[in-house]
Amino acid sequence: MQNNENLENEIIKTIGENGEEIMLKLQEIVEIDGSEYALLSLYDEETKTVSEELVIMKMFKTDDECTFEVIEDDDEFNFVANAIQDDEDEEEDA
Repeated sequence: MQNNENLENEIIKTIGENGEEIMLKLQEIVEIDGSEYALLSLYDEETKTVSEELVIMKMFKTDDECTFEVIEDDDEFNFVANAIQDDEDEEEDA
């Protein structure tokens, strides 16, 4: 995961399911089974605050940009969410 330090804490503008503009703050990038996933929080541009709830999206990088996709497959989402939770539990125990 090279150059991920440069991406973390970036504010990302995306379009929601209903065509509305959504602002997200990139909190962390994790690699699980060879794929990269972004942990994002909803970002309020007016108050400069982030929600405590995390959104997990699959991340794809090209030479000059990153794209994020909703994880459509329930099994993949559950696998990723459990792996992230297990990692957090290990950090708390350390």
